[in-house]
Amino acid sequence: MDFPSINTLWCGAMALLFIIIVLSTKRSMIHRGNPSQLPPLVNGIAFLALLPNLLKKGLHDVVNDLYVKHGSVFMAGLFGPNVTFLIGPEVTAHFFQGLESEISHGKMFVFAVHMFGNAVGLGRDIATQNEQRRFNSEALKMSRMRSHVSPMLDEVESYFDKWGKEGTVDLKCEFEQLLMLIASRCLLGKEVRENMFGEVQTLFHELGSGMNITSLLFPQLPIPSNRRRDRARIRLTKILSDVIESRKISGRVEEDTLQKLIDSKYKDGSSTTVEEVAGMAMAMLFVGKHSSSITSTWTGARLLSHPTFLKAAIEEQIQIAKKYKDGLDNNAFMEMETLHNCIKEVLRMHPPMGVLVRKAHKKFTVQTKEGKTYEIPQGQIVATPTVVSNHIPYIYKDPQVYDPDRFGPERQEDKVGGKFSYTSFSGGRHVCTGEAFAYLQIKVIWSHLLRNFEFELISPFPKTDWSKFLAEPKGNLFVRYKRTSFPQ
Repeated sequence: MDFPSINTLWCGAMALLFIIIVLSTKRSMIHRGNPSQLPPLVNGIAFLALLPNLLKKGLHDVVNDLYVKHGSVFMAGLFGPNVTFLIGPEVTAHFFQGLESEISHGKMFVFAVHMFGNAVGLGRDIATQNEQRRFNSEALKMSRMRSHVSPMLDEVESYFDKWGKEGTVDLKCEFEQLLMLIASRCLLGKEVRENMFGEVQTLFHELGSGMNITSLLFPQLPIPSNRRRDRARIRLTKILSDVIESRKISGRVEEDTLQKLIDSKYKDGSSTTVEEVAGMAMAMLFVGKHSSSITSTWTGARLLSHPTFLKAAIEEQIQIAKKYKDGLDNNAFMEMETLHNCIKEVLRMHPPMGVLVRKAHKKFTVQTKEGKTYEIPQGQIVATPTVVSNHIPYIYKDPQVYDPDRFGPERQEDKVGGKFSYTSFSGGRHVCTGEAFAYLQIKVIWSHLLRNFEFELISPFPKTDWSKFLAEPKGNLFVRYKRTSFPQ
């Protein structure tokens, strides 16, 4: 879902990654000013006592308990390094908008270099990273969404045409396959989709071998998962490089994201290299496919558990279909405000990246809603937990309740709450560049499903699997489906 730029690709982390950071970060610099300016500290023993609950109850419940007890700013220490939590829009402005020289990801996510190569992201200097972020943003900007509608519709319609008149499926599995088809078609191009999809799908699965805890901590260790990751990266780079070179030699120009990256130029006039384009495309597809399939699954779980909102979403599709009798286009999907808010509410409650992490290169101060001022020391690891910030009661009424109407024109709770009240797509300098693309592909999928099928949720409503890098529904999501005759 969240198609961030390469540099921001790993800004979010779940409970597993947070534990890794706390355990592996070097001792932070000690603030030597007035101790009263430091945030409240949850010491090592107290924090260790929370770890069993972290694995049992989940990240949201544990961090929320600390938020209720200590307020919107507090430190958690584990035998040396401290991590400062910032919760809520009042204290996160610098986190999201600070200069790279003041607060950044630092070297916390160097394992990404081993997955996508040293030609992109953290393998390059800050200036180059910023320019590559611009390439990503331009390739996925709102005005380019029109070119993606037709191929997305083709993939979705073709995929669901293979379903029978009725049956039982695991939506989680179905969406994982479908989103890979859509992403490869729109991001990597028709050459990959039509001729090498099977191999590329397998290679991306192998590339994911680098997401286990050992590989995250020790990305250079010669273990089987790292070897599989490296072989997959090398082969994927070769496949994409051949496609890129073929286009350049033939002069063929396609309407896909790969082409936009090929045509991108740095400020000095130089073009992107083959290795850079391959690395950026691989990173886009890897994270975008996973996060979008997760959000599509949660959308199904929530809609099928809330008949009122499901009915409203279906009614919207009836009206849209009447207006666009010749077929849906980008304007039609832009008008699906009910479906959009249903997805947005899913992302509020189930953000794929539950914690965003930075390192403070310079000290800075924050002021809480209650007027308390705290100084965050230089060298500190700083985290803002989206899973908690998106549930703040004074911003979101009944935050544990699935209520897409909270984003409607009469309430607009996220806007009333102020900037950075809603951070499922991050914000500021590191805002997700693929937000429009993510919404579009999920709308295309669910618009088709709502217009062509009736569903019954068979599985219990899923719990969140906090052991994964991207928090996903635990287990399967089985539904019973039946084809319908949609009103025209």
